[in-house]
Amino acid sequence: MAQLDTLDIVVLAALLLGTVAYFTKGTYWGITKDPYASTYANANGNKAGRTRNIVEKMEESGKNCVVFYGSQTGTAEDYASRLAKEGKSRFGLETMVADLEEYDFDNLDALGEDKIVMFVLATYGEGEPTDNAVDFYEFITGEDVAFSKSSDPPLEGLKFVAFGLGNNTYEHYNSMVRNVTKALLKMGATKIGEAGEGDDGAGTMEEDFLAWKDPMWTAVAEKMGLEEREAVYEPVFGITDREGLTKDSPEVYLGEPNKMHLEGTQKGPYNAHNPYIAPIAESREIFTVKDRNCLHMEIDISGSNLSYQTGDHLAVWPTNAGKEVDRFLNVVGLLSKRDSVISVKALDPTAKVPFPTPTTYDAIVRYHMEICAPVSRQMIATLAPFAPTEAAKAEMTKLGSDKDYFHEQISNHYYNLAQALGKIGGPEKWTAVPFSAFIEGFPKVQPRYYSISSSSLVQKNKISITAVVESIEIPGRADALKGVTTNYLLALKQKQHGDPSPDPHGLTYEITGPRNKYDGIHVPVHVRHSNFKLPSDPSKPVIMIGPGTGVAPFRAFVQERAAQAKAGESIGRTILFFGCRKSTEDFLYKDEWKEYQAALGEKFSLVTAFSREGPSKVYVQHRLKEHAKEVNELLLQKAYFYVCGDAANMAREVNAVLGKILSEERGIPETKAEDIVKGMRSSNQYQVRFWGGYFVSLQLDLGRLLRYDSVFKS
Repeated sequence: MAQLDTLDIVVLAALLLGTVAYFTKGTYWGITKDPYASTYANANGNKAGRTRNIVEKMEESGKNCVVFYGSQTGTAEDYASRLAKEGKSRFGLETMVADLEEYDFDNLDALGEDKIVMFVLATYGEGEPTDNAVDFYEFITGEDVAFSKSSDPPLEGLKFVAFGLGNNTYEHYNSMVRNVTKALLKMGATKIGEAGEGDDGAGTMEEDFLAWKDPMWTAVAEKMGLEEREAVYEPVFGITDREGLTKDSPEVYLGEPNKMHLEGTQKGPYNAHNPYIAPIAESREIFTVKDRNCLHMEIDISGSNLSYQTGDHLAVWPTNAGKEVDRFLNVVGLLSKRDSVISVKALDPTAKVPFPTPTTYDAIVRYHMEICAPVSRQMIATLAPFAPTEAAKAEMTKLGSDKDYFHEQISNHYYNLAQALGKIGGPEKWTAVPFSAFIEGFPKVQPRYYSISSSSLVQKNKISITAVVESIEIPGRADALKGVTTNYLLALKQKQHGDPSPDPHGLTYEITGPRNKYDGIHVPVHVRHSNFKLPSDPSKPVIMIGPGTGVAPFRAFVQERAAQAKAGESIGRTILFFGCRKSTEDFLYKDEWKEYQAALGEKFSLVTAFSREGPSKVYVQHRLKEHAKEVNELLLQKAYFYVCGDAANMAREVNAVLGKILSEERGIPETKAEDIVKGMRSSNQYQVRFWGGYFVSLQLDLGRLLRYDSVFKS
């Protein structure tokens, strides 16, 4: 056998090491870390949180109750946190809140009988799971679900409760909670109490939740042998003053969403955890009246890796108005400490700090807390023990326990927390409230989603959005109700057009962002993809109903079809029903439609409804009925039917009119026509996009279309 010299040994060793390195890359080394995962994990101190095994996680952290949430806009996550908090304070349960996308579920059958699982599940769009619940939903409703044990039925030891968040305007109302409950029961799980359902369409979500949870807790206590105790506040987060730091210290977060932004770098992918700070290329007013504003904005994404398809949403990350930040800090006695630096640490190993620290009180309130949201009755009750006077405590207690009184005094005026505390406490400051209670009680500021009103075929590097600026007078309320994001966008528009101190509707904004990183007229954004799309075959006919800013996605659709026509493609019949008050005031994109008409010729028709120009009010549903014959003929040709806008009124009436058109034009019973409409929606031939949000009930209270800067906009 030949002798190996030193060089041979070195070469062989190098080859061996290279081979080992190749096959272990990504397992033991070279692991690419997600730069957009929580940058504040160290502050949470959550070592147990690295496992995807929920049984292991609960055992390690000593928990006997897990509250899973499927949330798109933050409401379901907020409800889950509230349930966990209440379970611990009232019944001594060891609770944890869990994001569905962070765990696997093949070992749900291994949870002991001393454990309970809660599901808070929002339904998104036409019966779809929220982004973070997709994998869970596909697993739990699958045909051949495999669990870790061989029990039959597999989940006979699982106890659960469930609450759903939905909108009754959609065909598949609360389908998530209904389908998940059905699947769990089929596999032998035990449901405690009734599955609750909240209805955003009726504007009753909060009261639906409160009405469900009290009997639910009674049923849980009986089933689990729990005894209710006097609820005592136990903080989830610890607050530490960082006296050695100032707001100018480079490691202090002043509103930056993650470490890369703190360090002044932008890197994709850009998503709901990591916005792109995008230049606003253009902004203009498209109403022609002085007392109302509607903005058209062009967002430049050429410097990012963002892309979009016609019909997608643009998410805009808002900033709270300076007036509201000051109001809140003043009423809780923190105005003089607004720039003090603090660290926030989770006292529970399963909790997560919802923003990066160290940071300042001002930054938390301005960028991370939904301080302008209407205050909930439950939060009023939670803060009652910390009232500055006995009289204020008694009033808070009454408000928290009396639904009608709360509506009369607080929710009827759409007060946020600071406004409510100011009304109840007068000049007294609420200094006894632990700041951790605000972190726990406020939802996180959520991006607002706007329908993209441009075609990606026409302008792939610029995204257009169309937004009515909200400033609504409420009877019995001194100041107008202001939209958070739309007024922020108006301030940006004013700045871009030369106003050195934008002050829309008496509000001011930190429009240059943390450390002036948004200067030069920038806005934080990301893109959310949508199934609201034109048919892939441009020769297919389409019928679109979009009053007001509901026309936004249809501007994109028509813009795209006009471009396809110019390129020589065969285009199907394209009808748009648009409505507004007056042709001289709020006729959105009035001149553009003429350009699209020139490109599309007889293939395109714009049917208008101006509600305040004639002797009687005319809306898009009336115009739809007038065109019944052509609408029916196009639907027989498998035309796609789209509706975008107000869910509470217009969409319901359009749906009803469509059923009547089919019934009358085809000579069939209305019940048969309704079944056809349902079939169209199930097959995506009939697509809807509704806006909803905090104040859907304003539409009912005031009898007209009023929205408070909803999380989802047209």
